[in-house]
Amino acid sequence: MPAIEMYVKLSCPYCVMAKRLLTTKGQEWNEIDIEAQPQRRSEMIERSGRTTVPQIFIGDRHVGGCDDLFALDESGELDGLL
Repeated sequence: MPAIEMYVKLSCPYCVMAKRLLTTKGQEWNEIDIEAQPQRRSEMIERSGRTTVPQIFIGDRHVGGCDDLFALDESGELDGLL
């Protein structure tokens, strides 16, 4: 099972939705709170090319944000990545 990393802010409703979806899939992830660890924000931008949260990585693949995660699920591709 590939490792999942998610850059989040605790107050972000899209982060909550993404976590809820992964929980329904029985997944666990390493959560990086960029408010609690502001120095990790630049790392997130460098890795993803994006400034918004969540930013989700499954293994070495940058999945994207919440909408991207849900789109992968709807297409059936997400289960294959997990």
